[in-house]
Amino acid sequence: MPDTSLAWRRIAVFLALVILFSGIVDAVIIHVGTLRSGGGLFPTAVMWSPALAALATCKITGLPLGSLGLRWPAWRYILAAWLVPLGYTVVAYAIVWVSGLGGVPDQPHVDEVAKSFGMTGWPAPLVLIVHGMVAGVFGMPNAVALGLGEEIGWRGLLVPQLSKVMGFGGVVAVSGGIWTAYHIPVLVFADYNSGTPWWFGLSCFAVLVFSGGAIFAASRLRSGSVWPAAILHGSHNLFIQRVFTPMTRDTGPTKWIIDEFGVALAVVITVFAIVICRGMTRTARELRASDAAG
Repeated sequence: MPDTSLAWRRIAVFLALVILFSGIVDAVIIHVGTLRSGGGLFPTAVMWSPALAALATCKITGLPLGSLGLRWPAWRYILAAWLVPLGYTVVAYAIVWVSGLGGVPDQPHVDEVAKSFGMTGWPAPLVLIVHGMVAGVFGMPNAVALGLGEEIGWRGLLVPQLSKVMGFGGVVAVSGGIWTAYHIPVLVFADYNSGTPWWFGLSCFAVLVFSGGAIFAASRLRSGSVWPAAILHGSHNLFIQRVFTPMTRDTGPTKWIIDEFGVALAVVITVFAIVICRGMTRTARELRASDAAG
């Protein structure tokens, strides 16, 4: 039988360290009032707090580093991790644009990109397509490096340990709640939002985090590796924050609809999660049985 008490101890140690490490940096960000504090280095420090907490937990509790899923998985998991966020982002923003809840393109953004890429005078659609392709390929290493800091903690350590003591639904609920709480300080007390009331942005963000967390957890448990989750995280941030949100023109209600704090992505990613996570209850049960037999 697996030692569930040891799993709970590792979870408790990990969470205590995350609160300690991220709390110190959150306090600085809140004091300054912006995520741009420290030239952007403080947000990076927050994102790598879960990884540092996971590594420290391994040292304190005797958990092998190999259990964090650092090995490279089959390439199908890597490709899916890159494409899935692109898929749900395209669907969500297409709905926004077609409905008129947001417009496209945002001309100042097009002009800025065209000047930066040496494409002044090019048609706006071509500018946006080239920018999206370049960002989607060459922007990924940096985006994944940032996401990896969180994923070594959340999906590298937390999800596998939770899966030892509860079913997949519980894993999603608990890890989603923790992941949401981790973002609350900068969302409520700093500027990690889109300009809507904090309760609205937090509600939409929580739905997105729980649904996205389900997809991330499924990728971790199916592949046995943390890398698909890191690429999912990087791809998600990259396409939403650097490509689709900037190209969308505000038509009035737009800030309530787009980005990680609006309704559209929360709804669409939930649908994707339901489809992608089918069969995960049985998969998690089989993994738990395999762990018990081992």
